Amino acid sequence: VYAAYGNIAWVAAIFFGIKPAVMAIVAEAVIRIGSRALKNTVMWTLAALAFVAIFFLKVPFPLVVLTAGITGLVGGRLWKDKFLVFDQNKSGKKDAETVLGDDIESPAHTKPSLVGAIKVCVIWLTLWWLPVLLAGLWRGWNDTIFREGLFFSKAAVVTLGGAYAVLQYVAQNAVEYFHWLKPGQMMDGLGLAETKPGPLIMVLQFVGFMGGWNVPNGLPPLTAATLGALISTWTTFVPCFLWVFLGGPHIEQLRGNVHLTTALSAITAAVVGVVMNLAVWFGMHILLPQNEPFNWFAAIVGIVAFLGMWRWKWNIVYVVLGSGLLGFLFKFAIAR
Repeated sequence: VYAAYGNIAWVAAIFFGIKPAVMAIVAEAVIRIGSRALKNTVMWTLAALAFVAIFFLKVPFPLVVLTAGITGLVGGRLWKDKFLVFDQNKSGKKDAETVLGDDIESPAHTKPSLVGAIKVCVIWLTLWWLPVLLAGLWRGWNDTIFREGLFFSKAAVVTLGGAYAVLQYVAQNAVEYFHWLKPGQMMDGLGLAETKPGPLIMVLQFVGFMGGWNVPNGLPPLTAATLGALISTWTTFVPCFLWVFLGGPHIEQLRGNVHLTTALSAITAAVVGVVMNLAVWFGMHILLPQNEPFNWFAAIVGIVAFLGMWRWKWNIVYVVLGSGLLGFLFKFAIAR
């Protein structure tokens, strides 16, 4: 519906209002994540460096995360109290209230096993890559469908830090490198997704769908878009099963690992800077659209939406719907 009718005046007006809500949602996420992760000057410094690296120096997101992780590992050994931000051993429940407490031996089938790990890799790597390779053999290695499968597979491997970190990586690559979408379409997708459960997967499906629609390479647009949505969803979900089944048996051993915790603390701090980059990127495209004057409507709606969610805990769904309604009224009533 969006792809076919998104340019109709009243539909475009609604999305005109949704865009500043998206900007506010991402900005609020920066505050929310930062309040948990940035507990001292070291974490603040890591977040600032990550923002500078990815916004000004265009350092790839995976390299930012890798550098932060190494910094956390080394820093945790030299300055443990500054890097041990998250205590993974804290729990709101006692062991007696859980199904498997620390004093209960894990069942045999949950323990690490080389044979089990090989089986998991064979099964899930085959399920993961077979559709991608078939798409390449069928459509060619430069076709949008194959490239989407390859890109979202890469995203499933290199993106750490939560949904908004993934969105930053996907948004900038899909818009600026692959040119599957325009910035406005990316923001529309996030706005649509925030009105439904599971916004991350909804956005990735949207990117895959619009990539196929905008760059069908000889296929009917709807067919290419449907295949793009399917392969983006497949290559986002299936790797998760691989990580869970492969890493699950080692969780108990890693749970109290201090070095891993310090690395994750540093990565989380860096992710705050990464999400800040996403917020600034959205803000630039919304408030300063190309060849157009400053968007005062978006600035006002964005500020009100941000304050509402941050100060008064407004529901995101109502914020998005209300902003869409304001956009409609502005375009068809006030602006005229």
